Parts: sequence; structure tokens; C-alpha cells
Amino acid sequence: MTSRRLLLGSLAAGLLTVAGLAAAAQELPPLATLPPVPVPADNPMTPEKVELGRQLFWDGRLSGNGAMACSVCHLPELGWGTATPISFGYPGTEHWRNSQTILNSAYYNKLFWEGSVTSLEAQAPAAAGGGVAGNGDGSMMEMRLRFVPEYVEAFREVFGTDWPKISQAWQAIGAYQRTLVTDPEQVPFDRYLAGDETALSEGALRGRDLFEGQAGCIACHNGALASDQRYYALGVPAAPQFDDDSLFQITLRWELYQKGVPEAVYRAGDDDLGLFHVTKRPEDKGRFRTPSLRELRWTEPYMHNGVFATLEEVVAFYNGGGGAGNTVLSPLDLDDRQQADLVAFLEALSMDEPLLQDPPELPQTQTWAEFPDEQN
Repeated sequence: MTSRRLLLGSLAAGLLTVAGLAAAAQELPPLATLPPVPVPADNPMTPEKVELGRQLFWDGRLSGNGAMACSVCHLPELGWGTATPISFGYPGTEHWRNSQTILNSAYYNKLFWEGSVTSLEAQAPAAAGGGVAGNGDGSMMEMRLRFVPEYVEAFREVFGTDWPKISQAWQAIGAYQRTLVTDPEQVPFDRYLAGDETALSEGALRGRDLFEGQAGCIACHNGALASDQRYYALGVPAAPQFDDDSLFQITLRWELYQKGVPEAVYRAGDDDLGLFHVTKRPEDKGRFRTPSLRELRWTEPYMHNGVFATLEEVVAFYNGGGGAGNTVLSPLDLDDRQQADLVAFLEALSMDEPLLQDPPELPQTQTWAEFPDEQN
């Protein structure tokens, strides 16, 4: 049995002492500064491709109604999310999950809360074409791009093709997203790792000891990303919207149905089933990927359904041992000061200021009347 499995099993059973936790934590990848962004061989980055991706990220043409750009659900001033418990839905619908920040998404090996895609290039079309997200049709979105002379020229320069292809649009957006990463020089914890002993407050230093010791956070939140990228059922409370709002209920049932769950599960479904939607294994119900702890200060609310508005609420949830259906956590018995210290350390994993960007100026669509050669 691996040290990780031993640690998680002991945590769930409440058997691990503080000393044992510290020893086991030494076998886990330590928290570290993020390395250079990994770039796939089949989508190399160039400044021109990144700039094209930046424009497309803000361009509503890549959606069903021409207005639901990627940026609608990933706004820089809202932590590159929506700052609402549940993401914005396509007009006439509601969404069903919290809009995850795309900051540092380049480091994940799987995207979305249940890890249903394995690259940024696959994530973009899944969101743009999702029925309660972008609701776009690939061929229609591609044709819209072909009616924009500036895009025709840019795609030709970047990809060497005569006309924009929708698959290339996703590559450009992926390249752009790989630039949206934490700057370690702006992060107190990274400055501390680099030798600045004044970068962390006394409370944050105590919080780090708790993180790696009594609280056991390091068991799942380890490595440079502060995530093991695995999936756990913590008993996170269901989103109240599923009880209070009929449109949210319709979305939930539709998502359960279209993701192919058995009829008995669909009929009785009253919550997001997480990883089960990918694997269809009963033991995976309610499991969600461990999110990165980087940039938490700017990316509230928290959890897959945004049910916790503050880090204090998150820490209190873990301190209490999770919720109904939890298979991992046990009570931590931290007092108020210890919980505050843990929050201080979590905030020290974020940049001093949020990463902001102004939207680009988008090119105009050319009407059919402006294509004289095509009319003859």
C-alpha cells in the first residue's frame, strides 16, 4: 500500500496521530513553486497564437447566440470565474456547477470538476458547446469566424490555412489560457520558499504547520499546484438552488439524463454525482477533483457548487469532518485561532493582487454584400 493510501485511510479512520501525520506527509510531494507551464507538442505557443486566443476568448461568436463568450463565465475581475455559487447559464437555462477559475488550469491533467476532458484544447469546445453553457454548434461558430477578415488573416498567419477552422480556434484559446498563471514573485508563500523569511506572517507560518501536520491538508493538497488531482467524496452540502428553483431542478435532471446515468438514478437524482458521470461506478458518486489552493483569495465561492462563500466556512467544514456521505475526512478539533491561522496560510498561496486584463477590441463581421467576388 502506498504512503498516500495509508495516509488517506488513516485520516478517514481517525487513527493518525500528529506525529504520524508529519511522518506520512514527508512521503508526499511538498508544496512548491509552480514550474514553467507544460506545452503540448501538437500545439506550440507563439505570441501570435496567444493573441488570437485572447481575442477568441472574449468573442461571443464562439457560442450559440453570438454573445456567450468564454469570458462571460470567466471574468478577470471575478477571479476568472463568476463569483456566484453557480455559473451563468445559457439564456433561458441555468447552469449546475460553480464556474472554476481558469487560473493555472494549464497545470491540470484533467479539466472540469469530474475530470471529463484531458486538455485545454478539449475543454474549450466542451464549454462552448455545452447545452447550459455556450450552446454553440461547431460548424456555425466556424462559419462566423470566416466572415471576419481579420480572423481569416490571423488564422492564415498562425496556422497556415486559407480559412479559420474551429479546431484551430480551440488551440488558440488553449495557448492563451496557458499564459493565465500565478506569478511566484507576487505570492507570499513562493517568496518565502525563495528565501524571504518575512514573506509569511506569524499566523500564516503557524497555519503552514497545521496544513502539513494536525490538519492533514497536505494529504490531498500537495505539490506545486497544491492538488493531487484525485477525486474524493467529502459530503459537500447540495446546492440549495436544486431545492428552491424549478429551472435549476430541470437543469440537474437534464444533466443526469444526458450524461447517461441509469434510469433509477435519474429518477431519484437530487444532486450532482461528480465522477460517477464519467465512470458510472457507484463508488464514484459525489466524488470531485481536488481543486488547486492557489489564488483562493480571489476565486470565491468554493466547492463544486459554490456552497461556501468564504475560506472560513471551508475550513470550518473540514474541521467538522465533512458532511453526510464523506468517505475521507475526520474531525480536526482545531480551535478558533488555529482555524484563523490556517486561513491565513491559504491566503498566502495567492498573489498580492488579482491577475486582471482588459478585454481586447474585437474585429467586425463582414457582411455578404461586402464579398463582391463571391456573388459572381
